[in-house]
Amino acid sequence: MTPPVSTIYLVPCVLHEGAVETIPPYVIDAVKKCTVIFAEQERTARRFFKSIWKEIVIDDYEWFAIHKAEEEQLAPFRQKIREGKNIAIISEAGCPGVADPGQVLIGAAQALGAVIKPLVGPSAILLALMASGMNGQQFSFTGYLPIDDQQRTKAIQDIEGQSRKTNGTYIFIETPYRNNALISALLQTCQPATRLCIAADITGPAESIITRSISDWRKSIPDLHKRPVIFLLQA
Repeated sequence: MTPPVSTIYLVPCVLHEGAVETIPPYVIDAVKKCTVIFAEQERTARRFFKSIWKEIVIDDYEWFAIHKAEEEQLAPFRQKIREGKNIAIISEAGCPGVADPGQVLIGAAQALGAVIKPLVGPSAILLALMASGMNGQQFSFTGYLPIDDQQRTKAIQDIEGQSRKTNGTYIFIETPYRNNALISALLQTCQPATRLCIAADITGPAESIITRSISDWRKSIPDLHKRPVIFLLQA
């Protein structure tokens, strides 16, 4: 008898807690097919599922937390696949595996021949790129820039130089409480004509996605302390 094939559903999560309308209804149908959930943070995942499907019986699922422990969960994850269980992977905001945990588990699922089902949902990176007016044909996500001032300045210079050569868009992020320091470094380092898009609070009531030249940003510097932001740069 052929063993059942496990399906791994990559479940998108809201970027802003109140923006449940950004989650397509078919996500609920996918969760109903699962019996196991690997979540970046179990507490927020439970709250999220309750917000989109009030009738869910949370304790009917097996839960595994992957926050800072994704590698440690590989053994139980592989075991659940071998048992033919359908599994949901969910990260804190956006899409698992895209600037979020999940890729280690997904790679293991690919190696074991499981079916991988990515589900449509909000990705702050893609939404920011769509609204920026920058090059969406050639772009690169570079994650976090260095914290050290000198290293960060060098990274910004490298990004700007590469963008000038390729005409590509460079996308990066920062820990919210360091946003203002990053903005300051960008405005001090970049050339006046370089374009910078600052996309803050995407899908939230305070959403702001604005693209300006560095020279124009210098005239009116926003306060983005502790706000979720995506930065995009094109020289």
